[in-house]
Amino acid sequence: YGGDRTMRIEQEIVLGVGGVRALSQLGLRPTVWHMNEGHAAFLVLERVRVLRQAGLDFASALEAVAVNTVFTTHTAVPAGHDHFPEEMLASYFASYARELGISNETLLGLGRTPSGDEFNMTALAVRGSRFHNGVSRLHGQVSAEMLKELWPQISAEENPIDYVTNGVHVSTFLSLEWVDVFDRFLGPDWRQRMQDPANWRAIDGLPDGDFWSVHQFLKSRMLQALRQRVFDQHLGNQGSEAHLDRLLKYADPVDPNVLTIGFGRRFATYKRATLLFENLSWLERLLSDAERPVLFVFAGRAHPADVPGQDLIRTIAKFARLPFLEGKVLLLEGYDLQLARALVSGVDVWLNNPVHPLEASGTSGMKAGMNGVINLSVLDGWWAEGYDGSNGWAIKPAAHTLDQMHRNREEARALYEILQDQVIPMYYDRDAAGYSPKWVDLAKRSIASILPRYNATRMVSEYVSKFYGAAADHGRRYNDDAYAAAKAVAAWKARVRTAWPGVALRRVDVPQSRFKFGQSVRLEVAVTLNGLAPEDVVVELLLGVPEYESAEEKPRRYRFAADGAVDSARKQRFVLQLAPDICGRLDYRIRAYPWHELLAHPFELGLMLWS
Repeated sequence: YGGDRTMRIEQEIVLGVGGVRALSQLGLRPTVWHMNEGHAAFLVLERVRVLRQAGLDFASALEAVAVNTVFTTHTAVPAGHDHFPEEMLASYFASYARELGISNETLLGLGRTPSGDEFNMTALAVRGSRFHNGVSRLHGQVSAEMLKELWPQISAEENPIDYVTNGVHVSTFLSLEWVDVFDRFLGPDWRQRMQDPANWRAIDGLPDGDFWSVHQFLKSRMLQALRQRVFDQHLGNQGSEAHLDRLLKYADPVDPNVLTIGFGRRFATYKRATLLFENLSWLERLLSDAERPVLFVFAGRAHPADVPGQDLIRTIAKFARLPFLEGKVLLLEGYDLQLARALVSGVDVWLNNPVHPLEASGTSGMKAGMNGVINLSVLDGWWAEGYDGSNGWAIKPAAHTLDQMHRNREEARALYEILQDQVIPMYYDRDAAGYSPKWVDLAKRSIASILPRYNATRMVSEYVSKFYGAAADHGRRYNDDAYAAAKAVAAWKARVRTAWPGVALRRVDVPQSRFKFGQSVRLEVAVTLNGLAPEDVVVELLLGVPEYESAEEKPRRYRFAADGAVDSARKQRFVLQLAPDICGRLDYRIRAYPWHELLAHPFELGLMLWS
């Protein structure tokens, strides 16, 4: 990061073009290529250039490249996608376009979007791949909506954007103390059974006292590291010893019994690091009980060019100096992997309050949860699917119709109420052993529900089953026989794109408004094919209950069969004989879209007609 747009495009040329050439020099021949974000999208052009040198035409080469390429987007806002002025791109790629055998205009078209006037790297990545995904279920939906203009006639619900929720590397982020507990209590083969939820239900049987002892040990170690960081910061700022004592009053590694809530991450504005301070009078009441103290630990960095992010850090530092927050809010500098590991294993609660739905996934809460830390988060990113009602606390997003000020106010209120009514009382509801059995139960549930689902092993397995396997298979099919399939698909797509503006769909039977359950119904449509063959098109009925009755239930799909010409050879009859096996009020729609057996996704052309 850093530098201007010139530096950025040059970095991405080195990453994309240089990356392909480096792999080639190393003798590596990937069967599947995976672009994380659009930063590496120039690899598409370089791979096409290599195939052009081998004698393949541009369109066929692009199909051969795209069909074994996966693209993952990690951002939830359009501004997060890199884009460059077309003049800048042309200055770097004019000679490159000649090597590709295309005009500058064709090259620039690969990065154009209907809503923008610059070369968009995400658009290039999408057009140069056939498998696309977001990094959580919610983010997949957000990405499909955000990128739907690239498939203009396909709804966001059906366009090719899928999702694989992120996972974290357990061996890296699970503390060794918990590894030792799992080895002894679950057996040394727990790693092989990591994704089996039944394996983790056994955590319930771990004695509460043993569980709490491990957590308190990790918390004590975290507090020791925290004290050292604060000491070094204070010394560097020439603070007094008396002030240092006040700052560290509740961060006592010898007696780690103060409820400690952590917030550690990059200080991007959408993370709303300052939401806790939205209502200072309420916050003061929450923290005024000397018998139930609370310590908030903030740690993170802002990008050097992110002035608003730096302002957030200054704002937290200002609040931390307020008399009623002194020693109860600590801001740690120099956030790094070592400190992150200490926090996600040592705090009691992990706080996350992004602006919904701008959290693509998030992984810090996963790391915390598998270490027995309890999540308190807005239902966004991974937590929107990870929260099950019994493994932490959820802040429901305020209505998107509200402006940001009122959304902040509503969600801060929800945060205060959860802290006031649930978190603080539960933590301090201690028995004779000195801990809260309810808290320990919740922490156990955090491990049992999060570790088997949000690990990197599951994530990679999903990439293999959803994308890598299919991309490798399609890549082989397209490359066989001197790229015969790639050439066939490229030629077919060109023919379809030319003909599609003249394709039309019309219902020709007399619609029935009522029929009895089990009664067979015949539907007929006439399709003007405009030179296409009947097998180039799928005509389909979508049938289901009205959306207002069941928004979750997807309509059923029934395919029409070609049944000869109508009027003239220009129109083709398609028929469907149907006896619906559902009853009640039904909604239906009829549509047509181009189809070829070699397509990686049925809607990758982005073309569809409705009757």
